[in-house]
Amino acid sequence: MNQPSTAESDACPRAGSPVFVTTRWSVVRSARSRDSPEAARALEQLCGTYWFPLYAHVRRLGHGPDDAADLTQAFFARLLEKDGLSLADRERGRFRSFLLGALKHFLTNEWDRAKAKKRGGHLQIVPLDPPAGEERLQLEPATQTTPDREFDRRWALALLDTVLALLAQEYSAAGKEGLFTVLKETLGASRSEVSQRELAKALGMSEGAVRVASHRLRRRYRELLREEIAQTVTTPAEVEDELRHLFAALAG
Repeated sequence: MNQPSTAESDACPRAGSPVFVTTRWSVVRSARSRDSPEAARALEQLCGTYWFPLYAHVRRLGHGPDDAADLTQAFFARLLEKDGLSLADRERGRFRSFLLGALKHFLTNEWDRAKAKKRGGHLQIVPLDPPAGEERLQLEPATQTTPDREFDRRWALALLDTVLALLAQEYSAAGKEGLFTVLKETLGASRSEVSQRELAKALGMSEGAVRVASHRLRRRYRELLREEIAQTVTTPAEVEDELRHLFAALAG
């Protein structure tokens, strides 16, 4: 899925969004331990969404698929323990930065423990799909960028995949799955690349109706994108910052 154009990403979200009091990362950071069921659940959700950038990072460091899967699961096991948030600087506001720092710390200082967990059998702390991860890695072009930059790029792609899936669910629930299937390809394209006439013909709609539907789709996509980013940062001011950073990572 292509990322939205710069012009689209600069548009403002709807009023009142996002709400930071109940975001997943804010809940985790305020509790700072597994004693809170809400915090544990929020952390598991975040890890489940963004496992692939971590797995791919471990692979990039030279570990084979099986070892990378085991190390990633062992890392999640360590992270979800009561003192897991001590693995990295707790004052880092972004979940992305926290998670990469925690992973580096784990791989450097927790190697023996990770191997012990591996000998105990394959862990399933967070649902991982290593075969799908390997397939995604095979499809990626060769790159000379640093592992950290690749992590940020994959994080951005995971974010966009999540947002697209949420959008698909909304349209399906509204009985508009066919409309979404046709219009979703316009999200990463400029308006000059989209033939309103062809879209209207495919959908059996007027060009005016297609323009309205396309505008609504793009607007909701932007809203969901900011709402998902809000789940991984601490303050409203960081949303736009994180958005710019991730689109820069996608641009290479």
